[in-house]
Amino acid sequence: MKNMKVIIAIVLAVVVGGAVAGGAVWYMSKGGDEQTADAKDSKKKPKKEEKKSEEPPKYLTVDKVVVMLKHQPDETVTHYLSADLVVSTSAKREKEAKETLPMLRSVAVRTLSDLPMSSARVMTIDQFAAALNKAFDHEFEEEGREKPFDEVMIGKLIVE
Repeated sequence: MKNMKVIIAIVLAVVVGGAVAGGAVWYMSKGGDEQTADAKDSKKKPKKEEKKSEEPPKYLTVDKVVVMLKHQPDETVTHYLSADLVVSTSAKREKEAKETLPMLRSVAVRTLSDLPMSSARVMTIDQFAAALNKAFDHEFEEEGREKPFDEVMIGKLIVE
């Protein structure tokens, strides 16, 4: 009977602690998203209005982009980064976007493998996505072609 009360008390404490932690994470992410969204909206309002369309976006994946991160001369351990990328495009541009997936993988490998572990460790998902989108924009601009997708997002990211 006494053991049962202790077990119930521990389970109750874990559930309440988990709920409080989850609420804190939700509250903090909600506040950060609003501030980030406000800042982004003020900068990109004209672009978003131009790109709005009636049809829902199509999503394509570039799975398992694995790279060895750049290491410093004093480091002896090799670090790796693995990412799954998600490309958003329209139904009209889906075929062209699929045709560019091998090139996207190549640009992603080039961009991500240039990161040192010290930088990759502290970067946010949005920073990784921004770096990749900037590299893709540059690549298509150099080729003189229009980008067949809206943006590249990170579906999964592992840094070890």
